[in-house]
Amino acid sequence: MKFINYIILMGLLMTTWACDLDENPPSLSRESVYSNLNNAKGALDGTYAGVAAYHYYGNTFHFVANCHSGFFVSGRGNSATATDNVTIAALQLTNGYNDLENVWEAIYQAIARSNEIIDQLDAVEIPEVDEEIGMNEVLGQAYFLRAFHYFNLVRLWGDVPLKLALTTKDNVQQNTASAEYIYDNIIADVKQAQSLMTGYFGEGYPEQYAADMLLAKVYMTLATADAELQDSTLDYWQLAYDEAIKVYGQYSLLNNYADLWVDTGGNTSESIFEIQFNYTGPSNFVKFFTAPNAINTSTWGRVKINADVYDRHAAVYPADPRIGETFLGSYLNNNTTSNGFGNLRANYPDNAARKNFSQGFPYLLKYSSKDPGQNTDLGEQNFIVYRYADLLLMLAEITNELGNPDGNQYDYVEEVLGRVGMIPSAALQIGSSQSDFRTAIMKEYTHELLGEGQDWFNNRRRGYAYFQSEVIQAHNNSAVFDPNVDVTLLDNDESVMSLPIPQTEIDNNQEID
Repeated sequence: MKFINYIILMGLLMTTWACDLDENPPSLSRESVYSNLNNAKGALDGTYAGVAAYHYYGNTFHFVANCHSGFFVSGRGNSATATDNVTIAALQLTNGYNDLENVWEAIYQAIARSNEIIDQLDAVEIPEVDEEIGMNEVLGQAYFLRAFHYFNLVRLWGDVPLKLALTTKDNVQQNTASAEYIYDNIIADVKQAQSLMTGYFGEGYPEQYAADMLLAKVYMTLATADAELQDSTLDYWQLAYDEAIKVYGQYSLLNNYADLWVDTGGNTSESIFEIQFNYTGPSNFVKFFTAPNAINTSTWGRVKINADVYDRHAAVYPADPRIGETFLGSYLNNNTTSNGFGNLRANYPDNAARKNFSQGFPYLLKYSSKDPGQNTDLGEQNFIVYRYADLLLMLAEITNELGNPDGNQYDYVEEVLGRVGMIPSAALQIGSSQSDFRTAIMKEYTHELLGEGQDWFNNRRRGYAYFQSEVIQAHNNSAVFDPNVDVTLLDNDESVMSLPIPQTEIDNNQEID
């Protein structure tokens, strides 16, 4: 996503583009902004910059989604009793938690940018020239992003305000809409995106297949949702299959799993939707994910992986090369300004004793710096939101629910595991029961996608009973659990399945009680 016009255009827009929800989105020179494709594309680039914002996919969203997934703890405070760990990591959040407000506002700011484009552009029913095709593409991408943002919101929070128009002083305060109504609008937006997106802008921008995958995820979520969110006349698993199969064969797995996690570059054959940090500006992943003193500058190692998550992966696929690319157990102190330069820092699983919190957990390597000599806490690694391996696992899960109508249920899994030289577990092979396959395929999402922004959603998508048994109790009752080191996850269906609306939103929005 090479934003040639981004800096110039955003310099014009930022004077009126709100940082607060009670201000209007950009209106300066609106006619000129959307007068030609070059400028409209610049506005779209600014919309994608909202997705990459610090409190969204630039940083804070990862902290909230990971720590509240049941798979991670916070490195901030370096203790199981630190504030983050007895609240968000323990699934015991209150609406006064600051990062909730930050993520909430960042998502709504991103929505406002999509709304601006949708308000200003009309679709050309039969585009005949490049300018018309390109303008449709800009509009389609805006619909795609708005659907994507609301899909995040409704899964994280449930009922939320539905803002589909430009924000003004008259409509800034809105009551929450029902989750059912929000899903209806998400589906409508994605279908608009499907009709308009053609891949016109090329590398770095999601193609229409990203909209297909998004809609497949929406239908999969509704397939196991509460009855009040469903239309009883619809077969959501079949709808999910119809969308997911459109994406099949349009992308391909990289030969080497490790090549997904290089420090620079991206947009590979496996990437379906990828946030472009190396063009919009540096990411904060280095500081956020990289273990303290693992490189030659200060880093946070803000999230660590629960030890039982590692154990479950290693128990199923002990020789899996994905383990080495996902879990960081040991590293050298490479910060020349800190004491102990060159000393080995051994964490779990390399330090099996787990004598204290500091050494009790592996770090996530995927988005950490791979260069021990790096001197900056910023990086150019993109963030992959959707990739082809995820699509293959989705198809395996969907076809299992449908009774394997295409005959490829097991092939989808074998394609993912074959890339890393692993044979599927017994529950994923021919002859397994539908129930056993269902449980096993959910674990495959974790083995393949841990830390990639999907864990919070996948862990809860099959309802509280699944989340309770396969995440909460699996952690609290694991053989490696140590109450002096580990965080105990709250087991309460009224509290752990969604996030509370931030207190600041309640205080400032008179329509929300």
